[in-house]
This record gives sequence, structure tokens and C-alpha cells, in this order.
Amino acid sequence: MRDTPSDPIVSKLLYVLGQHPSGLALPRLLAEVGPQVAKRTLQRHLAALVDAGKATKHGMGRATTYALAPEAPANQTTARTADRPDYAAVLPLSPQALTIAAAVRRPLALREPTSYRIELLEAYRPGHTWYLPESIRHSLALLGRGAHAADVAGTFAKEILNRLFIDLSWASSKLEGNTYTRLDTERLIAYGETADGHDAIEAQMILNHKAAIEYLVDHSATLDLGATTLLNLHALLSDGLLADPAASGRLRRRAVGIGGSVYLPMALPQRLEQVFGLLCSTANAIADPFEQALFAMVHIPYLQPFEDVNKRVSRLAANVPLVRHNLVPLAFLDLPEQAYTDAILGIYELGRVDLMRDVFVWAYERSCQHYAAVERQLVPPEPVRLKYRRQLGEVIRAVVASGQPTNETQVRGMVVSSVASADLDRFVQVAMTELAALHDGNAVRFGLSGLAVAGWRRTADGGK
Repeated sequence: MRDTPSDPIVSKLLYVLGQHPSGLALPRLLAEVGPQVAKRTLQRHLAALVDAGKATKHGMGRATTYALAPEAPANQTTARTADRPDYAAVLPLSPQALTIAAAVRRPLALREPTSYRIELLEAYRPGHTWYLPESIRHSLALLGRGAHAADVAGTFAKEILNRLFIDLSWASSKLEGNTYTRLDTERLIAYGETADGHDAIEAQMILNHKAAIEYLVDHSATLDLGATTLLNLHALLSDGLLADPAASGRLRRRAVGIGGSVYLPMALPQRLEQVFGLLCSTANAIADPFEQALFAMVHIPYLQPFEDVNKRVSRLAANVPLVRHNLVPLAFLDLPEQAYTDAILGIYELGRVDLMRDVFVWAYERSCQHYAAVERQLVPPEPVRLKYRRQLGEVIRAVVASGQPTNETQVRGMVVSSVASADLDRFVQVAMTELAALHDGNAVRFGLSGLAVAGWRRTADGGK
């Protein structure tokens, strides 16, 4: 059959049929597999499964039902049902992914030690090698492409930026064992309030994510997956978290180990630098944004170019091509932590990407669902505010730093030359509106402290 079991539609179809041994009619299958799948597409997949002997067809017309063929469970599942990971109930997993999950969940003593294999990178040929089949890339493009596809790079991400700060910072940190709740994260990012009973490192990790996301979005038009971008992301994400501050934003100069794994990363610094260069050049030669994103999630952690924070860099790096193409960002919301851990171990110890591919596809579909709901709630963005976000922040900070009340004439005198004359009047109006709404609770939007804004507000309000 043309579609491999790694196709998420086929995987989910097999999973749904497996839950209903007596069979299902087409309308019920459509509802179970998901509304994003067209009826004709589902019929084509069903016909292919029947032809391959993996499913059976009973009845005719509206009475037609489909079921797994009697031999299909043995053919499609290499691990017993009892061995299936808990997250398989949430993520549709291909048989190959189930095999990986079973292998990496064995006791360490039963797993064969392994080291970095350069051939996995060298064998990848952009435009010829694909981790994501064409059908999956096409489906993800349909889901992720919104109304801003033709706009300036990063437009959509800027529109949902405040939500993205919280969502991605929280979800990515959670995958590292961070115990902040989503509400804790929102309070930390919006108001600078740390949560009681939590280690200060957890707050630092979240704030580092916010800084990295802001860097990614602000420079979305020019960023690629080159060395500068990855080093900068690492510097921002590792700030204050490494024993050696000089290791932040720098390729590692010592050997590292991986806890809970039998994988041993490359040790020689000179060789590491050479392979890192090959990784970056290969990544930048990939044209498809989804393939590029998954490549980053696979190869950055596998190489372990930094002393720590490698997986966090890979998750932010995966968003570089998505944000640049105005696609829905990948926020990793609701992703089972064990699924991600097993997928990483599958890369480390087996050099296989099947489980990470299933994790990536599910996580991206989940992000698309989430941000479709978010976008319906958004007030249409102010074009001038969106266009001059950096300049607006500079003016707001200058006004607060002056410690004095202000008016339109004073604001106009602070405007930098990069604001086009045609936009100047509207820019001043937007700045005045923002200043009127500025208070210590939302000061973080402009990189200001609540105390500074509170002091300026007392002066602006006449000492009240």
C-alpha cells in the first residue's frame, strides 16, 4: 500500500478499528478519526488496508462496516497489549513507534550501550531523505497555514505572542521536570511573581524560555538554523542555569553523559565542532518547514552540542522555520512527558525517529487545535502596533524613565526615525493609549518593572 503505517491517519485508523472488534461504519469512523480527515481520504486508506489484508469490509452501501483483519493485531503490533505505554491511549502510534517504546522502556541492564553514529547525519540528504512522508507534510501544512501565510514573517506569532510566552514556556519547561503550573507560569511572566514552594531554578528556566521566544519572534524574518541562531538560543535558555557561566552559548568542551540512558555522546571537542557545522548546513538546506522542524528535534539532542539544555534548544529551534513561514507554532501543550522521553531515547539508543515523528505530528496537531481556539478569541491586532512593536517599547520605556507625565507632543519628539512618516500620527495615538493603560501589573510587556511603572504612574496622576 502506498501509505506506510507511520502515516498518522493510517495509525489512528488502525487504532480506532482495534478498539472496536465488531467493526464500525464509515460515519462513525469519520467521527473517531477526526473531522480534519476528508471522507474520500478515509475511504482510500480503508481500501488500501483491505487490499493489504489488514482490515476487512462487511456489507454493502450504508450498511458497510470495517474491522481489523483477524491476523492484523499480530502483524501490526510487535509488543503485547500489556506492554503498550500508557500514552498510547492518547497518541496514535505506528507499529514501529511501539517497538521503539518497548525497547527503551526495558531495564538499563538489558539495553546495549551505544555511542554517536555520524552516519545518521551524513546519510540525510535534504530534498531526498524525508522523516515526514509527503502526505503528512501536506496535512500539517493545511492545519498550520492560517490567514497570515502571505504576511511578513512572524506576523501570526506576534499576534498570539502573550499566549505563546505562557504556553511554550510552561510546556517546554514541564518536559524538563519543571513543577510550575500553567497558572504559576502566567503569574511569573505577566507579573514577575514567583510561586511559593518552588526552586528558584524553575522560575529562571521559565523566564529564559520567554526571553528565547521573544528573540525568535523578533528576529523571525532573518533567523535560520545556523550556528549563530542555535548558540544564541542556548545562551538565552541556559542563562543562570549552568555551573560554568562561560559554557552558555558555547559548544561544550568536555564529555557529557545522559542520565537514564545507555547512550554516550561524542566526546572530542574538535570533532564536535565539525559535526555541529554539518548539522547546521544540513538543516538549512531543508526547504520544508515541518521536515526542518523535526530534523532539529532529532539531531540537536542526538549530537548534544552543549553541556546541558540541548533538548530545550531543539524545541525552540523547531519553531524557527514554523514562525518564519507564519505557521502555527509548536507549543508542546498536553504532550505526555513519557512519550517525549521515550522518543528521545529512541533516537539516542536506536538511531530511530519513528516515535519522535509520531510525537511531533500529534503535538503539532494539538497546537493547531489550541491556537485556532485562541485566534477566535483575539481582538484584531492594531497594524501599526504590530509593525512597530520594538519602537513602541522604546518610547514607553523612555517615558517611564523620564519620571514625568507626558503628552502627544513629547511622545512625538521621542519617536525614532525608523517609524515611517505616514504611520507617525497613528503610532503616537497607539503610544498614548498604551501609556494610559500601563500599570505595574502589565509592565512586563515592555520590559519594565512594576515598581518603576508604579512610581511613574504616581507622578503622571499628580501624586495620587
